[in-house]
Amino acid sequence: MKLYVGNLPYSVTDSDLKEAFSEFGEVAEVTLITDKFSGQSKGFGFIEMPNNSEADAAIKALNDSSLKGRNIKVNPAKPKGDRPQRRPRY
Repeated sequence: MKLYVGNLPYSVTDSDLKEAFSEFGEVAEVTLITDKFSGQSKGFGFIEMPNNSEADAAIKALNDSSLKGRNIKVNPAKPKGDRPQRRPRY
């Protein structure tokens, strides 16, 4: 299951997220979303956990919990087709 993790402090690293989520099971992939120009974190990312029951346990335990001083949001990620289209900027 792919999880969305939001409201992350900009100082969080891939290894920080992997460590936090590994307490609940196997973490297959961690993706932090960064600004393509500055390389700075945008404050959210995605975690891929192959076992759905472990992912559900991580959601219940970590949603609204503190990570490096900020309460993070953890939810199942929405498929790309379910998100509204962004309007192009001119």
